[in-house]
Amino acid sequence: MASLFPEPPGAEPRPAMPGRPLADRMRPRDLDEIAGQRHLLAPDRPLRRQIERDEISSMIFWGPPGVGKTTLARVIAGRTRRRFVPFSAVTSGIREIREVMAGAERAWEAGERTILFVDEIHRFNKAQQDAFLPYVEKGAITLIGATTENPSFELNSALLSRARVWVLRALEAEEIAAVLARAAADAERGLAASFPPGAAPNIELAPELAPRIAVFANGDARVALGTLEALALSATPRDGRLRLGPDDLDAALERKTLLYDAGGEEHFNLISALHKSLRNSDADAALYWLARMLEGGEDPLYVARRLVRFASEDVGIADPRALEQALAARDAVHFIGMPEGALALAQACVYLALAPKSNALYAAYGRVLQDVEQTMAQPVPLHLRNAPTALMRGLGYGRGYQYAHELEAKVADMECLPENLRGRRYYQPSGEGWEARARERLAEIARRKRPPE
Repeated sequence: MASLFPEPPGAEPRPAMPGRPLADRMRPRDLDEIAGQRHLLAPDRPLRRQIERDEISSMIFWGPPGVGKTTLARVIAGRTRRRFVPFSAVTSGIREIREVMAGAERAWEAGERTILFVDEIHRFNKAQQDAFLPYVEKGAITLIGATTENPSFELNSALLSRARVWVLRALEAEEIAAVLARAAADAERGLAASFPPGAAPNIELAPELAPRIAVFANGDARVALGTLEALALSATPRDGRLRLGPDDLDAALERKTLLYDAGGEEHFNLISALHKSLRNSDADAALYWLARMLEGGEDPLYVARRLVRFASEDVGIADPRALEQALAARDAVHFIGMPEGALALAQACVYLALAPKSNALYAAYGRVLQDVEQTMAQPVPLHLRNAPTALMRGLGYGRGYQYAHELEAKVADMECLPENLRGRRYYQPSGEGWEARARERLAEIARRKRPPE
């Protein structure tokens, strides 16, 4: 049978089954074998129609690892009968790009169409991305890029304007379970081919095993298939039968591999989820997102810094101890390290979630910044200036200053803002928690400032 995945002229043929990992052997060969992505590949969806009509244009596949970005590009090449030229942004530079482009252009002039598949395209800098543009514009190549990062931030606008972005979703647990069941049942490409010829046992998967592996794999089909293969090869067949169950999985795996990139979009998604759960006073959700970040390898001091920020931004004077709790958690993490420090962060998270909320301080500082940026920077009023010399006293420095401690009310009727901002009121307490007392105190200060009638 002819290959569905044409390779560049002169490329080595794909190796035979023995020695190839299960995930590679089970790579889908047509659209109907691709797991998940029904929002793109169902019969009535736009991408499916474009592929079937051979009307594809340059595109970017954006999605987490193991969802089939490379596979889908290969299937498209086979379905549309185009050369498939894989290219890695990790190992290639401008010189390699130009060489590949020149080859694609020669093939185009000879009437042969090329799909250039660029894995991890976000790793290319602007100059490298720009090198594709002339060939994309004149149709010498159809560019398919794959990225795990948000294209809006990682790809330049010129390239994005010439390519359609398709979002691929992490596979659901039942979709991965179906992939594993197919791998166990496929005598040609599946688990049986992981064993030496003639030595494959009769493999049986316990009903609860595939769902457990699916959860462990976190939406990554490659991880799921690799886990199943490792499990099968490490187990001992009995009487020509190999039955794999959850106990085998628990013994083989120490911990779940979480999808987390401390420098990528998932990093910002998770810290956003933590911050917004705290703001919504949801202690359970806050603990969950905290654990996701820490178990995924996030720097605990980064989390501590964000908790300190939250304490001032979203709690503020409503509970002045919130900042103390956040700073104490930071100090605890710095002092005892991880994993023990996780409990200090968890304590701070619960405290911040349960604390009364107010953004009055945050809003007040925002109003101050607006005036600082949009008004003239007037000089400090004379009565607020120190006057250590006779010359300065002669110029009026310090004249009219009232020392609050010498006043009966302990508050002077004295304006401390510049003349152009006289009467501004930036801090407006919400009345939540301790801010109710703050509001009463401000009202009392205003009363004391008024001169007696």
